[in-house]
Order: sequence, then structure tokens, then C-alpha cells
Amino acid sequence: MTDRIHLSMANISQAEEDAVVRAIRSGWVAPLGPEVDAFEAEIAERVGAKHALALASGTAALHLGLIHLGARPGTHVVTSSMTFAATANAIAYTGATPVFVDSQESDANVDAELMLQAVRDLKDRGEEVVAAVPVDLFGRACDYDVLEPGLAELEVPLFCDAAESLGARLGDRAAGSFGLASAFSFNGNKIMTTSGGGMLVSDDEALINHARKLSTQAREPVPWYEHTEHGYNYRLSNILAAIGRAQLGRLDELIGRRREIRARYVEALGGLEGVRVLGAEDDEHFDNCWLTSIVVDRPGFDVDAVQASLSEQGIEARHLWKPMHMQPVFADAPVVGGEVCESLFARGLNLPSSSTMTDEQQERVIDAVTTLLDA
Repeated sequence: MTDRIHLSMANISQAEEDAVVRAIRSGWVAPLGPEVDAFEAEIAERVGAKHALALASGTAALHLGLIHLGARPGTHVVTSSMTFAATANAIAYTGATPVFVDSQESDANVDAELMLQAVRDLKDRGEEVVAAVPVDLFGRACDYDVLEPGLAELEVPLFCDAAESLGARLGDRAAGSFGLASAFSFNGNKIMTTSGGGMLVSDDEALINHARKLSTQAREPVPWYEHTEHGYNYRLSNILAAIGRAQLGRLDELIGRRREIRARYVEALGGLEGVRVLGAEDDEHFDNCWLTSIVVDRPGFDVDAVQASLSEQGIEARHLWKPMHMQPVFADAPVVGGEVCESLFARGLNLPSSSTMTDEQQERVIDAVTTLLDA
């Protein structure tokens, strides 16, 4: 059997190896250190934010941001239903109630107008909405031109889950630069990685300072261990930050390769009957193309069978995110709509998108998918 083709692999070069050696030789092998400080500054500059906080995961970034915004039992956080569980879990950690909102058909991102309506309805009922957390799916920014002014008018903070969208843009603004704050993930499968890690970015210095305190066990600035609130061990290690700096220096290269892969999929599969690639290019969106996803609109299409057949051929493909309102753990949570993301889940498939994938490997994927859809 030919080597398995994975969905999204880390792209590691000599630059990352050199960075790790540099960090180890510096003596800063524990969390924090000069690599962390430099990584925070470089991410903030890339995004166009004033402040950044390097953390152990994107989930930690979401959790700390929500705490600062006042998420707690009795409050509500409105978010995308189609997302990875980390978004909803971070809300659950605070005790707040997640309110899940349906997708739009075009790119699976949250339906912006429906999210605004969900906030209005909650406020009309006298509920406290501490944040709206739209999720940039598969490397494409949400419709912030609608969400940002709409939420500002409703006086509800916009907190962006940009875990998948570093390097993407909407108009002339970078993903992560919208709203009050944004969270990025540097998990091993993302567009760039620190092995494991995340970043909270914001122009709000008070938010970042509070999150920084919470991330280091909420220690007070006194000569002994003093704590007035619960804290967390959420900081990023200096060694992992060094990897992140090397990856960030190559980010445009990594995005460029994934965009080439997306374009090839569009050319090869976009013309098949009933098949479309999520998130078509337009004048406003520049996607990082972290994952390329197809949706198949044909009677009798069985996404489970296609995924299983590809796996048997050594090709890793996955369903789109199963909507959170369909997950047993969130079965009792409120949902607004849901039919669109349920349908996308039933018809959608993520295809191998690694920047390390060769043209020959991608051709193997295209041939396998084409054969299965023509069967």
C-alpha cells in the first residue's frame, strides 16, 4: 500500500529545527522566556492587533477571554453550531449557556443575520448575552462586515474563534483583527503549528493583562503566592514558541501551497455533477485554505461510504464538523435554525489539504474521489 495521505500534516523544515536548538541553548526550557515574548509581538504585528498572549491551546484562549467578558452560570454565549467541540467546551467551562446558530450554505460559516437575530431575541427576553463567538471555518473569515457593526449596535462583544483562519483576510483586514478579541490555534494540524498552542489577541490591554494573570495561576504581584481568583496553568513553553516563530516566518509559503491545492481541487472536481467546493473565491475573502471541503448534492449520496472507501485506499478524508446541537453532550442547549448545517454535515467531506502533499499524491486523491462519485 502506498503511504497514507493525511488530512492536514505539519510542515516542518530546517528553520524549525534550528529554532528549537536556539531555544534549548538559551537555557529557557520552561514556560515563558524570550521566544514567547518575541512570538507574541510577531503575531500581534501580523494580525494588526496591539496585544497578544501566547497560551497552551486555542481552547485556553477562548476560555480566558470568556472569563474576562463575564461568562458564568446564568449568562449566554451565542456561537456557531458547526464548529469543533473546543468552541462549545470553552463556553461550558465557564458555566454559561451556549446558544448555537445555523450556518449559511455558501461556506458553512455562521449565518451572520441569524446570529444577530439570536442575540436580539435573547436580549428581548431579558437574558444576559456576554459575547457572540462566530467561528472562521476551514480558513475563511466570517461575514464580519455584518457581524461587527450589528453586534456593536446591540452592545454585545464580538469574540472571534479564528482558530483555523490565521493568514486569511476579509477585505483589507486580517482574520483575528475583528471585534474585541480573537483566539488562534497552533495545533499540529493547523495552517502553522507550535506542536500544541494558541494565542489570544486584542487591542484591549485590560483583557490581555487579565488573561495573562489567569494563565499563570492568577498570582498576585506580591513577593509570595497570593491568589484572589481561580487561575489556570495555560502558558506556552519557550521551546514551542520558537517553533511558532519559525513557522510564522514561513506562513505565506504554507498558505500559498494550500491555495494551490485548493485551486487544483476546484479545477478537477468543481465541474462534476452536484459537486461544489465550499467557499468560492470572491473580491472580499482571501482564504488561507487550511482545509478544502466539498459538498455533494446528489440523490443517494452516502458520505460515510465515500469516506470509508477513501480510507481503505490510504486517503484520510473527514466529515465536516458535526454540528454542536447534534452532539449528545450539548443536546439540551438552545439552537437557532440548524437545518443548513445538518444538511452540510450529511453532504460534506474534507479532503487532504496538507502543504506537504505532492502533486502526485493530490492526483491520487482526485482520481479516487472522481471514481467514487462516478460510480
